[in-house]
Amino acid sequence: MTTATYDFTTTAPRGADVTGHLTVRADVDETAAPTLVELPATSNLNDLLANRLSTGVDDVLAERRGAAAGPWRAVTVGEFDADVVAVGKGLVARGVAPGDHVGIMSRTRYEWTVLDFAIWAAGAVSVPIYETSSPEQVEWILTDAEVDLLVVETAEHTATVEQVRGSTPSLRTVLVLDDGAIDTLTADGADVPDAQIERRRALATLSDLATIVYTSGTTGRPKGVELTHGNFAALAVNTVRHVPEVFDGGRTLLFLPLAHVFARFVEVVAVAGGVVLGHAPDVRTLTEDMGEFRPTFLLAVPRVFEKVYNSAEQKAAQGGTLRIFHWATRTAIAWSRALDTDRGPSLGLRLQHKIADRLVLGRLRAVLGGRARYAVSGGGPLGERLGHFYRGLGLTVLEGYGLTESTAPTSVNLPGSTRIGSVGLPMPGCAIRIAADGEILLRGDHIFRGYHHDPEATAEAFDGEWFRTGDLGALDAGGFLTITGRKKEIIVTAGGKNVAPAALEDRVRAHALVSQCVVVGDDRPFVAALITLDPEGLAGWLSMHGKPELTPEQALTDPDVRAAIDQAVERANKAVSAAESIRRFAFLPGDLTVENGYLTPKQSVRRATVVEGFAAEIGRLYGASPTATAR
Repeated sequence: MTTATYDFTTTAPRGADVTGHLTVRADVDETAAPTLVELPATSNLNDLLANRLSTGVDDVLAERRGAAAGPWRAVTVGEFDADVVAVGKGLVARGVAPGDHVGIMSRTRYEWTVLDFAIWAAGAVSVPIYETSSPEQVEWILTDAEVDLLVVETAEHTATVEQVRGSTPSLRTVLVLDDGAIDTLTADGADVPDAQIERRRALATLSDLATIVYTSGTTGRPKGVELTHGNFAALAVNTVRHVPEVFDGGRTLLFLPLAHVFARFVEVVAVAGGVVLGHAPDVRTLTEDMGEFRPTFLLAVPRVFEKVYNSAEQKAAQGGTLRIFHWATRTAIAWSRALDTDRGPSLGLRLQHKIADRLVLGRLRAVLGGRARYAVSGGGPLGERLGHFYRGLGLTVLEGYGLTESTAPTSVNLPGSTRIGSVGLPMPGCAIRIAADGEILLRGDHIFRGYHHDPEATAEAFDGEWFRTGDLGALDAGGFLTITGRKKEIIVTAGGKNVAPAALEDRVRAHALVSQCVVVGDDRPFVAALITLDPEGLAGWLSMHGKPELTPEQALTDPDVRAAIDQAVERANKAVSAAESIRRFAFLPGDLTVENGYLTPKQSVRRATVVEGFAAEIGRLYGASPTATAR
């Protein structure tokens, strides 16, 4: 048994200074971290806002955009609470009873967070729906969750709901944010006494249902994950205690969909941790929003970090400074890697890093608002090279791991204890076990209580008290977890070789030209790949290389584009054995999207759907003997 201890000094939620240490006990197949904060069994998520209110009613809880993309306006804790109470009263006036299910279908915006806390204030259960959901998906969630009242964002969302309204008998009311849903609810609840909300806020306990989050589902219908008040609240307060340097004086801008558990958890932990919260509903204005809001920490998926890097590289090429950019990139990576050695960066490297910072790296930090020190990345591996690049830039990317069923984070790298390439140490109160076949099993207060209306799936998901994640991983002696693949996505070639496609796909997808990469090869003689081009990346890449504009269709047959993807595939192949390497690839017309059914709302590839939809293209890949490289 190996034991690792990490010292911390932090501030408790009610202001008491706490100094201590976190001890992670780990051996080759199991690791766990103790709970730092125990909550009373009678508490619930409403208490997080009450605690924030008691310590600073005039403190800023959020900043929101004015009308027509005007300036950001501060919202105090007291003002936010008043909004929550007013909307909660409106829900009560509309007949929402304790335990009823209320749906939210909207982009990430201030009103989403108000509605979430108002639903809990009314004693009800929130049911998020991705704003990109199809009528069939909306129908399934509304009926399976028995949603009583639904708030949507736009008239288009209303039209989607109306297509299936006849098949959703539980749905009584649909309100539209763009048509003044918040004002309507506030007016409806004007005569509801404050005491009604006070009483309802105290009804739920830690074991009671807080929300049903539907997995985006790479296969079959999405399952409703039942998450309790305790799942969110316990993990949130322990996270604040665990990494105080991220939350102390923190500001974060949410742009990922709040229908996903990752963004939702950060919404809750921001309220618990005294963070100023912003919302960015339109990713097209994200750079402008970050420059104005100036977050101190971000949460994003690896694709966001890849695009930021690729965009910066292309702008450098357009400005004639590509060689300087690449030198600064190498310097940042070398400086970060040196931090992990006993000696640290040499004097010469430190001087080079300062010059690189002045010429290139500081400008990139400015794109992120200039104040961001940390970013939390999840949903897939970032990659060792980009991890070191961003740390060299001054933005430490804390890769973590979690699922909807674990209320988002189960493990995360810490500011003072990071192993780039891993997904970090277990969160307080979380335990991780590696089964004999390599599957990651989880246990702790953050694990969901079951799938809604699906006891069979719930039973299959557990091995005793351990939740089966379906992911494959490994633990090192220090308790750091590394993800190696997805159990159900392991490809077995005709020669019996087991291949984890994610290791190859993530590396190929990091190229500026690539939007998606899907590795295939089940029962085939070798591994191949299907690749789609990124239209945005294509335009920048063509400009960077002095080539004329090409449509994505024209680029599919361009020899230079093909050669660049060849090189990307060859670089990816260096990370695996020869038997696991990609021997051939094919370009797919168009891209894989949520709209055409090949991606889930959280941008995960529906692998089985892709394999079925492009069976002919896959067949042609294996129509002749393989070549040594992807040509």
